[in-house]
Amino acid sequence: MTEKTIMASRFKAECLALLDQVARTRVPLVVTKHGRPVARVVPLDEPPGPRDTTASVRLKVAEDAAYYSTDETWSAER
Repeated sequence: MTEKTIMASRFKAECLALLDQVARTRVPLVVTKHGRPVARVVPLDEPPGPRDTTASVRLKVAEDAAYYSTDETWSAER
């Protein structure tokens, strides 16, 4: 696979668009500074999918509820 080379100043100016390009084209990008390669931007093997955050936080002890409480009633609890 061929990789593209870009100067750091251009990468800085167009960073978000270049990241989108790497993701879309799957072509790595080498960033150079003063003509020397300093970084490589590569596409992920698998794009991250949505994460299920259900039950991702659990209280370990009953006292934790008081620690994390704001003592305010939420609209869902009324």
